[in-house]
Amino acid sequence: MNQNPTIGLVSLGCPKALVDSERILTTLRAQGYNFSHSYEGADLVIVNTCGFLDSAKAESLEAIGEAINENGKVVVTGCLGTEEQLIRDTHPKVLAVSGPHQYEAVVEAVHENLPPVHKPFEDLVPADGLRLTPRHYAYLKISEGCSNRCTFCIIPSIRGDLQSRPVASVLYEAERLVKAGVKEIMVISQDTSAYGQDIKYATSRFHKRDVEARFHNLCEELGELDAWVRLHYVYPYPHVDKTIPLMAEGKILPYLDIPFQHAAPNVLKAMRRPANQVKTADRIKHWRDICPDLAIRSTFIVGFPGETEDDFQQLLDWLDETQIDRLGAFQYEPVTGAVANEIEGEVPDEIKQDRYDRLMIKAQAISAERLRQKVGREIDVLIDDVAPEDNRALGRSQWDAPDIDGQVFIDDVQGVKPGDMVKVKLVDSDEYDLYGEPAQPEFVAKPAAE
Repeated sequence: MNQNPTIGLVSLGCPKALVDSERILTTLRAQGYNFSHSYEGADLVIVNTCGFLDSAKAESLEAIGEAINENGKVVVTGCLGTEEQLIRDTHPKVLAVSGPHQYEAVVEAVHENLPPVHKPFEDLVPADGLRLTPRHYAYLKISEGCSNRCTFCIIPSIRGDLQSRPVASVLYEAERLVKAGVKEIMVISQDTSAYGQDIKYATSRFHKRDVEARFHNLCEELGELDAWVRLHYVYPYPHVDKTIPLMAEGKILPYLDIPFQHAAPNVLKAMRRPANQVKTADRIKHWRDICPDLAIRSTFIVGFPGETEDDFQQLLDWLDETQIDRLGAFQYEPVTGAVANEIEGEVPDEIKQDRYDRLMIKAQAISAERLRQKVGREIDVLIDDVAPEDNRALGRSQWDAPDIDGQVFIDDVQGVKPGDMVKVKLVDSDEYDLYGEPAQPEFVAKPAAE
């Protein structure tokens, strides 16, 4: 009997790339391929690369080299795949190179170098496809590309302009995920709130109804599913305001991931950030008036070319005013091909580091205070991991996205497993995390017998 060929996968970069990897794996699994978690157990390795920053390119090239050294047969795809000559100059032994979301090219390269063994009665794949995330949460990608032209970003040149999926396709996928046991859906794209603009908000049939491909409509429909719905990469366009009442009603999570990047008008103008003319501080206050539980996550760049000390101080003052709950920061790094490389006023590395440190001190203080205010409440926690021998579980609240935000540590708990939703009383907090105990008697750990 012919043995099914085995594929290894290295997936780098953002959740959008992770979804690309899941689609590739789903296609290959349906064609009879097996998968290995190790280089030595694989007949061929796919490396899904990141190419957003020069440091990410270096990491991707290093990963390709490691795969070649450890396995020998390597197919490269992803964002760095747009620079095929760089890859082949660095690693001449790669078998094939393709760009982002070029699933067919990846599969064809695998077929050419590792043909499938056709077993029509054995080749099975779950209805919801294969995922690289735990069973209880999943990423839902609603579009590819981006039509903005931020000066520090080369994503449009890598992934192209905005390409929205038909809304019915998105909603049916979300339904399949929930039926498969997913408890949390994280909506992702490069510009989530621009969804539908490129297809002129075209309608499509979802359960015998015509639904428009608009951001708000999508949120309304997802809010009817029996799952947490979390919104990522939302630019603060005016129509985002209409979504806040859905959060207040508990339809979708009171959480917005908004990549503000800065607050000083001069820097935002140099960055060419969309919607930067809007008075976001006033809008955030209005959002929290409607939905007091709203948590906002954002990312910021310090040391952008031309950023002055006054610009940076404006950012710190803006954070005091807006009280951003979750904050990630990056020191500006030149990206090959980015327009920002031509902007005068390079900020010295030591000043970048100083501003980064001051920003993170500010962010920690804000986060610590906002979490402290939640102590004493009873909240729902989605369990991610358990340590039964210690009567301890690790989960996340409605304010925590996996891998990027804080966690909820639960002591004196028993009988829970990953994917369970547990009511927890919060008893303590620190700069990033919450601590609690089960508020449901059936999950309270019993004292050990003498």
